[in-house]
Amino acid sequence: MKITVIDYGSGNLNSVAKAFEKVALNITSSAQVVISARAQDIQDASHIILPGQGAFDDCMHNLCADDKLYQSLQTAVIQQAKPFFGICVGMQLLAEYGLENRRTKGLNWIGGYVDRLKPCDDNLKIPHMGWNNIYCQNQHPVFQNIEGQDVYFVHSWAISHLDPSHILTTTDYGGSFISAIGKDNMVATQFHPEKSQLIGQMIIANFLHWRI
Repeated sequence: MKITVIDYGSGNLNSVAKAFEKVALNITSSAQVVISARAQDIQDASHIILPGQGAFDDCMHNLCADDKLYQSLQTAVIQQAKPFFGICVGMQLLAEYGLENRRTKGLNWIGGYVDRLKPCDDNLKIPHMGWNNIYCQNQHPVFQNIEGQDVYFVHSWAISHLDPSHILTTTDYGGSFISAIGKDNMVATQFHPEKSQLIGQMIIANFLHWRI
């Protein structure tokens, strides 16, 4: 098992890598986690993780700035169907486009678009920060036994207008928003599994055990 955490200058990569390493070593003592932008590490990976932190347009620009990185990621995830996990903005980048700062094309691996959270309760602050519940919309092996559990969020934007079959969980924050998605070999969460303690570890373990 070799897990490659994609390094494109966005996200708390060390905390993500440590969280996946902790779970992976409980599965197999030979597990390896690397933080890398190298095409070879993406090619050699059994699992690929795409974190994300900051603005959608900046993250997308950084990801596409290195053509070798972008093409290697595209080949590994779309053509070779390696198990893929997107986190926070790493989930949002799977959309067709995002509206943060300006309209920016995304990877369009799942569809939909990313819009600002607009809670109907004026007392709810943006960004949405802290613990909140997730509710399953479609069954998926990575999200077994997590119905109604608390996970950790930090975000002001969320993916929307998605094919309902690709919506795995939703969360309420002055209205429902999509908090986890999945399609084929890809899953992604708006919340941070690496900050979600035992539930986050359970989701990571389910992902690493997942057989597509």
